[in-house]
Amino acid sequence: MKRAISPYEDLANAIILTAVEDYREVLRILSLNPNNNVAVGEVRSIERFFRSGYFGILTKLDPEMLIKRLNEEVTV
Repeated sequence: MKRAISPYEDLANAIILTAVEDYREVLRILSLNPNNNVAVGEVRSIERFFRSGYFGILTKLDPEMLIKRLNEEVTV
């Protein structure tokens, strides 16, 4: 029998997915314009979130692996 996902897990997943989508978008922006200071700041901010204790509470994902894979998507 499949375990039901709690509303808290749904919320945690939504927070992480939003951060991932935002990160992908700013990486795309930076790939087109590496001098975009706003995008650079946003990348740093999202990476801080990925490496934060709060992220660790929300998920068991390895933040460094996540950052690496998302960066590889943009360079492909």
